[in-house]
Amino acid sequence: MKKTVIIGATANPSRTAFIAAEMFLAYKIPFVPIGIKQGVVFGQEILDLRSKPEIEDVHTVTLYIGPKNQPEWYEYILSLKSKRVIFNPGTENPEFIKIVQENNIEAMVACNLVLLRTKQF
Repeated sequence: MKKTVIIGATANPSRTAFIAAEMFLAYKIPFVPIGIKQGVVFGQEILDLRSKPEIEDVHTVTLYIGPKNQPEWYEYILSLKSKRVIFNPGTENPEFIKIVQENNIEAMVACNLVLLRTKQF
């Protein structure tokens, strides 16, 4: 399975990151929610991004934090050794996309919700 780390996870049901987690659950894609705010998403505790939790066997990192908030997490995101990083709408960051690609990781500018619904995830 394509274990996915959600950076910018939230327990707020009106946020896209929450909707994505709901869809990962529906599509049986294992996910790990990570964010700044505490909470629970579909039975999973949101891990504290500031603690830079170690996670193994990550296939995809999907971003729900804006470009101005990404630089302090570049090294951590790269340390997850994922196969790809998805830049969801509003998270596009040419600088980080280049860094991701230079580290032999696929960078996708796409929307998880669309990818899942169209079976392209």
